[in-house]
Amino acid sequence: MEYKKINNLLGWLCFVIASITYILTLEPSVSFWDCGEFISCAFRLQVAHQPGYPLFAMLGKAFSLLSMGDNTKVPYFTNMMAALASGATIMFLFWTITMLAKKMLYKAGETMDQGRVYLIMGAGLVGALAFTFSDTFWFSAVETIVFALSSLCTAVVFWGILKWDAHADEPGADRWIIFIAYVIGLSIGIHLLNLLTIPALALVYYFRRGKNINVGGAIGTFLIGVLILVFVQYFVRGYTIAIAANFDLFFVNSLGMGFWSGAFFFFLIIIAVLVAGIWYGTKYQKPLMTLAFLCVTFVYFGYSSFAYIPIRAVADTNLDNSHPDNAFTLYGYLNRIQYGENPLLFGQYFDAKVTDQTEGSTLYRKGPTKYEISGKKENYVYDHTTFLPRMYSSEGQDPQFYHEWLQIPEGQAPTFSDNMKWMFSWQIYQMYVRYFLWNFVGRYNDADGQQSMTAVDGNWTTGILDGTRHLPKSIVGGPKIPGQGIQLGNTYTPLYALPLILGLFGCVYQFQRKKRDALIVLLLFFFTGIAIVLYVNQPSIQPRERDYSYVGSFYAFAIWIGLGVIALAEFIQIKANAKTAALLATGVCLLAVPVLMASKEWKDHDRSTKMTPHDMAYNYLISCPPNAILFTYGDNDTYSLWYDQEVEGIRSDVRIVNLSLFTGDWYIQQMQKKMNNSAPLPITMPYDKYKEGVRDIIYFDDKKVAGYTDVKEVFDFITSDDRNVKEQYQNGELGNYLPTKNFKITINPDDVLNNHVISPDQKDKLAKEMTWKYTSNYVTKENLAMMDILAHNNWKRPICFTTTIGNENLIGLQPYLYKEGFTYHLMPLQTDTTVKDQLSKINSLVMYNNIMTKFKFGNFKHARYLDHESATMFYPVMVTTFLDLAQGLIKDGHPDLALKVLHKYDEVLPDINPGLDVADRKIFLAQTAYTLHDIVLGDKFVKSVDDYLTDQLDYNYALLQDKSGDMSMRDVQYGVSFINGLAGVTADNHRMELNKKLQDQLKDYETKFAGVLQRQQ
Repeated sequence: MEYKKINNLLGWLCFVIASITYILTLEPSVSFWDCGEFISCAFRLQVAHQPGYPLFAMLGKAFSLLSMGDNTKVPYFTNMMAALASGATIMFLFWTITMLAKKMLYKAGETMDQGRVYLIMGAGLVGALAFTFSDTFWFSAVETIVFALSSLCTAVVFWGILKWDAHADEPGADRWIIFIAYVIGLSIGIHLLNLLTIPALALVYYFRRGKNINVGGAIGTFLIGVLILVFVQYFVRGYTIAIAANFDLFFVNSLGMGFWSGAFFFFLIIIAVLVAGIWYGTKYQKPLMTLAFLCVTFVYFGYSSFAYIPIRAVADTNLDNSHPDNAFTLYGYLNRIQYGENPLLFGQYFDAKVTDQTEGSTLYRKGPTKYEISGKKENYVYDHTTFLPRMYSSEGQDPQFYHEWLQIPEGQAPTFSDNMKWMFSWQIYQMYVRYFLWNFVGRYNDADGQQSMTAVDGNWTTGILDGTRHLPKSIVGGPKIPGQGIQLGNTYTPLYALPLILGLFGCVYQFQRKKRDALIVLLLFFFTGIAIVLYVNQPSIQPRERDYSYVGSFYAFAIWIGLGVIALAEFIQIKANAKTAALLATGVCLLAVPVLMASKEWKDHDRSTKMTPHDMAYNYLISCPPNAILFTYGDNDTYSLWYDQEVEGIRSDVRIVNLSLFTGDWYIQQMQKKMNNSAPLPITMPYDKYKEGVRDIIYFDDKKVAGYTDVKEVFDFITSDDRNVKEQYQNGELGNYLPTKNFKITINPDDVLNNHVISPDQKDKLAKEMTWKYTSNYVTKENLAMMDILAHNNWKRPICFTTTIGNENLIGLQPYLYKEGFTYHLMPLQTDTTVKDQLSKINSLVMYNNIMTKFKFGNFKHARYLDHESATMFYPVMVTTFLDLAQGLIKDGHPDLALKVLHKYDEVLPDINPGLDVADRKIFLAQTAYTLHDIVLGDKFVKSVDDYLTDQLDYNYALLQDKSGDMSMRDVQYGVSFINGLAGVTADNHRMELNKKLQDQLKDYETKFAGVLQRQQ
């Protein structure tokens, strides 16, 4: 069989293997993080968060149609889009490796011999299949996320330039470069990562077409490639819209024409320039000029998918992030202005003080008929700056983390040396190299592990020496627990560093045999890895792991894994002929790398039995009374809820209000409109009172107002346009201020009862007024809108908050919040001062009905795999929810119902302990079970916690003996304390056999850790 046919067939075989793998392990419904938003926006062609990913949304819509009207199947088919795109990526990777291998093994005009054909195909199979089963790539291949399609674009572009390289001497070969330009333009509508291939592409072009190849020329070409990257990223993608916006400003404000008229005129200018450039280059036989203009034209063709964004924004879809219906808003949207800017080459240290402030460019917003000035961009001058600032963030806990990570004493200013240490140790090692090693060396578990370079959680491991380290069962796994799918330690994936070794072998071999090609792969590896780290300049701890950003770098390394087969075959050829060496090297490498990776990685990538994101979102919504207003905050208590509502239509009467978006005037305006089956929110402010640049922030100025002031009166005061109730700022402008933090709502019993806020038997607990203290020193737009709702709702619509929301978002309302499942319900009941934790109060019978008859449990107990969010975020939430309900029912005189709750917990949730906080709660579950006279269940809880605690303490004792310095003082202290607590619980409930065991353990650990515990007293 001829080479081309074998190459094509094996490429498609890789596609089939990869696609089947991903489809078998596909998440059957929505996933956590951005997936819920992406599926919702694809299904209904809506506007997702910045910068919108329009082509991804349109492709997702096409795949969603395969559900044939069954909306519960929509995420399965949009997830399949990622699976098939990932399978295609593997196919193009195979062909990329075989092209590079062929160049290494053959010279032009040589005859193909069987041994070398086998070797080339073996290299392609090993490299492509290794990447198939790599951790990061597999993760994105089974959910609706942009990175699968983005990887496909990267693979197609890199394969395309090698295809051009192979045919560069043939007539019309440059069509491949135009094709690449088009794919790059299209990729902008999916993700910007694909642009990072441009410097490598430029080098391929130079090495193939350059007349005098030398180091200086290569460096010059590299710099030209960087300039092309900058041109596409900043001019084509960014400044095109910025200039169009300024044209629009002139046409609208000066010529009195309609919105977008100036932008369309500028687009016509661009078209004219491109057409003229192509015509001129063709007429006067300037092929390079013609090619350049054609490439820019096709980049624009691909980029034109972004016309989707303003078109759908004008349609006023339910999800319409930033409402980019005009050129200025679209520019800010595409450039993610709301996320702020990170300094790159020069900027401040985190401890810097502002010494001066100047006005920058004018900011505009869309008015009724013209653009209006919304403010000026502020530029700040700092007293402590540096070249290449890495430690620059003064937000939140960032400064504290800098001090802890680098052990900088408090009060000591950071130096440039500290700056570089931070860059190399945290940004490059912790947030890139560690991820790289996860994929090609192995990892302990799926914790993100950002805060420690030495702790086991989130760290890499070869697994070679782990047998001697006394690792806990929570890491390496223990005996399977009967009756549940998930096992402890199912995310432990040691790869024995074999993929890394083979890849390094291939890298060295390619540099020895084909230096130019190796340099091109290295450039791809660098720009899709370390260059992203330097450009993004992450300030500090991230909300989640970020390894998906670097998948292009891992793709490049997989090329070297494939070429490592050739290196190994050459070594084997010392003792065997070429054909035997090729087959032997391929067989050994297939077993040692892709087969090993598949066997180790499968268990922690098989999401086929997991439904937690869907069902947790369902539980949030089902916990709400009819027509409720539900305040959320984070991604995982918002995006999956959007999916449940927008796609499946679950509880579409509930209005979801994400407080992190409620700061935007566009979002407040959306909330004043009907959405699905939800009526507009009771927000009375006209747009002019909260539009961009108006009341962005209102500061507290204590006027010593006596007593509590009605929230409506406060709201009217801070939204008044009367100059007499405003204060003058230092810049001379007038602004509203908050005169008091002591708020109240006077309760009208008829409103409360007629709207069924409370049940008739709660009438005697009804408060005459709700009083609380506002918890911030300023009012931002989301607080202002929330105050408007509180002032004018009149108990017509239930007001709820997700139980996972931060305390700072509750604005002091905790005394009046009652848990009814996964939500707190605002209820005007008399405050219960006997409760220490105000957020543990429950509306017991309503909550009982929700949990016992309405909740879904995400196949928690029987799923073969639980991802990090399911195990460490929502499992603890579930434990707490059941515990609060059981204890609340006992308090309210329903012990029989409380016992049913504990049995329901035991029925639907797995017996796992993802952390000490869960172990602590299970001690209270045990005590509650004993109180309800269920000895068997109480003993089960005690034994579960005890097994976990002794496992952790034994591991820490091994670390103490090894004097590694990695022992966790917190784990030891809490572990011993919790065993003491278990001993007390069993003694109080006369479980003397268990108590004796626990007392013996307590004495043993107190002896083992005596020195440690004494130092902490």
